[in-house]
Amino acid sequence: MHGMQEVRGSTPLFSTFGRRAFAGRLFYFTILRISSEKILQASHLQQNALMQTNINNQPAFAVVIGASAGGLNALTELVGQLNNDMDIAVFIVLHLSNTAIGDYLVQRLQSYTSLTCKKAVNDEEIQKGFIYIAQPNRHLLVKKDSIVIGQGAFENRWRPSIDVLFRSAAVAFNTRAIGIILTGFLDDGTAGMLAIKRCGGVCIAQDPNEAEYPDMPLSVLNNMEVHFVISLAEIGDVIAEIISNPVQQEFHVPDDIKAESEIAEKVAIGIDNVKELGEQSVYSCPDCGGGLWEITDEKLRRYRCFTGHSYTESDLVVKQAENMEATLWVALRMMEERRNLLKRVEEDAIRKGFIRISKDHRQKREDLQRHIDKLKEALFSMQTINLTTEQ
Repeated sequence: MHGMQEVRGSTPLFSTFGRRAFAGRLFYFTILRISSEKILQASHLQQNALMQTNINNQPAFAVVIGASAGGLNALTELVGQLNNDMDIAVFIVLHLSNTAIGDYLVQRLQSYTSLTCKKAVNDEEIQKGFIYIAQPNRHLLVKKDSIVIGQGAFENRWRPSIDVLFRSAAVAFNTRAIGIILTGFLDDGTAGMLAIKRCGGVCIAQDPNEAEYPDMPLSVLNNMEVHFVISLAEIGDVIAEIISNPVQQEFHVPDDIKAESEIAEKVAIGIDNVKELGEQSVYSCPDCGGGLWEITDEKLRRYRCFTGHSYTESDLVVKQAENMEATLWVALRMMEERRNLLKRVEEDAIRKGFIRISKDHRQKREDLQRHIDKLKEALFSMQTINLTTEQ
């Protein structure tokens, strides 16, 4: 107790030292608290600056471009008119074979523009000043701030499909979507362009008179009224004018456009949901054999099955012809195999002396040969009709 009292004693030396030590510790913790607050404040400022940078990197407008036959030359001329002063991101679907030509397309376009060209990657953040090119055999879809690479069913016999890209841009960017259809065969892109128009976006078609293959622009013009029908040389100036006078009003995205955009993204939606899009037709899907539902968009009539395959009327005619021809080739192969087998059985019967049986097999073989000759004539005639239809 006596020792403790000495320790607790308030000698002048101990009292002064204790107060100074306590004040020093208080000063230290005060400085530490202030420093921590400054660090947190600086961290918040950095996060806000980063968020602002990300916002600034996001484009105000999405320019979606679809092309097919003759599209490579048209695209090089078009991207040469785009520059980094434009608050846009560009997305391109060019109908290509399933090869590495996508890499060649990136390199080819990059030599004509100051924007950064690259193949689109799944979940990639969309940035202004970039041109994103669809991968072969993959759908390209856009969300509000990122890219989706879809492996859904073919639409209009293509994957990537122009309709899929345009429809997703209509849902995500609304009035800030700019759709452009260039040269190409048949009519992929028409339904997608209608979706952009219904969502308040801007629709541009290349003048069919200058298009190397005018089918795609003509299909758009025959089924809807677009905002601009112009030559390639004018498209860049029109884009610059559009983005300098943005439409502030947001349009309500129709439910059917949302539903169809989800089909390509999620692969399939089921029979119950596709029933909401149209009326069941008498036709079956030439790809999977399921029923087709008929959908009417203004003047455009098209068909969709519940697994995701989609066709315009023209594409359905072409696909049916392809399937019918393939079926007839299988039938021809089976008939020739049967004819060869009948000949072998006939020869075996002759060697064994069964003359009546051999004559019966020969008669069957000769009858089958007549059917084979007629089937070959039908196949030749069908090929000629298909070439005329595609041209």
